[in-house]
Amino acid sequence: MHRRQFVQHAAALAALPAFGGLAKTGPWPETATQAARVVNGERLNGWLAQFDAIGRTASGINRVAYSEADLAGRAFTKQLFAQSGLTMRLDTAGNMLARLPGTDAALKPILIGSHVDSVTDGGNYDGPVGSFGAIEVARSLLEQKVRLRHPLEVVVWQNEEGGTIGSKIAVGLLTPADLDKVARSGKTVREGIGIIGGDVSRLAESVRKKGDLAGYLELHIEQGGQLEKNNRQIGVVEGIVGLRWFEITITGFANHAGATPMDQRQDAMLAAAKFTVAVNEAIRGEAGRQVATVGRLNVLPNTTNVIPGQVTLTVDLRDLSQATIDRFTARFEQLGRDIGKATSTTFAFTQMVNSTPALSDTRLTQVVESSAGALGLTHQRMPSGAGHDAQEVAHIAPMAMIFVPSVGGISHSPREFSRTVDITNGANVLLNAVIAADKVLP
Repeated sequence: MHRRQFVQHAAALAALPAFGGLAKTGPWPETATQAARVVNGERLNGWLAQFDAIGRTASGINRVAYSEADLAGRAFTKQLFAQSGLTMRLDTAGNMLARLPGTDAALKPILIGSHVDSVTDGGNYDGPVGSFGAIEVARSLLEQKVRLRHPLEVVVWQNEEGGTIGSKIAVGLLTPADLDKVARSGKTVREGIGIIGGDVSRLAESVRKKGDLAGYLELHIEQGGQLEKNNRQIGVVEGIVGLRWFEITITGFANHAGATPMDQRQDAMLAAAKFTVAVNEAIRGEAGRQVATVGRLNVLPNTTNVIPGQVTLTVDLRDLSQATIDRFTARFEQLGRDIGKATSTTFAFTQMVNSTPALSDTRLTQVVESSAGALGLTHQRMPSGAGHDAQEVAHIAPMAMIFVPSVGGISHSPREFSRTVDITNGANVLLNAVIAADKVLP
């Protein structure tokens, strides 16, 4: 870490407000009430403002997993836990956890949280809003002497941006091959777990199974522009879309650009262009919220005066319906066959990623909606087009997500921004949703 960055990080840590004022003695109410409650929004947004200095570079926020900035961000977060009256523990995966006991020791915990690592040259809101919002909710419950029936756990997942690593470990889905993947910091996941204080040899101790959690709620920025476009304050997430990635190799024949007549060419680039347009038209031609993107293109020989003989491109296909994903997969493969025949080229499809949609729990989405309504906040149901730790937790427990607007629909960018009032609104909804979920979850 450069000296200047270190000074910034140290200053941010030193600027944290001193812990005090949490009255943890005296009688607790037996159960939480239904009255709408609010968090300390000024405190929450103050934490976020301080956190902005950690990993800040000229090109954006760089708290990539297992980097020195990530370690500084985790140290900052650990102090927030302590100053909020929460005893943080580290699981063997490197996830940060704290727990408030409930009145019924037989009940499973409600889990809330997010992550604090960033993408390369990202922003300060993707992840920290949900993580710090969860800490603020727990602190508010303590300060307001509200005790739930269920235990409440706060989690800050490690390395979400590198493939939801921490939450994958927690639900038992991380493979041995995943441990050898290289994070943006240049460290492998295996190395990174050790760097942040975990223990690769004991990862099984961090795994939870179905029935171990009562439910999971995650607050997050929208990472899109629908809430802003529709002038809504809260997004009630219906589910996290399934994702299917293809790598498609189109093979033609490389030949001289000047000496080969147009009707005798096997132009792989022409076939790729036709396919790109056809994918877009197919997706747009059917009602629904499905999306598909041709995002990467490699051309061989990639020379001005040679007809391209081979093109490799990628397609990113997403929707909340697995049937829709399957239907468009078949459609794209047929488009490849048809275009290949018309251009005298061949299309070879390889599936790279295939994640199924994670649908939100109906009880928890209703809880989020009713909480937004009780606070007088406008809201709408919507899918999440981006992946989140919640989709991993959905394998073992009911989950739901709360979105707050991203200004301009911008995320994963230095220009990423959510207004303080929206962040406070989201945390207020999370607080009231936790209290309400405590009543409806077994």
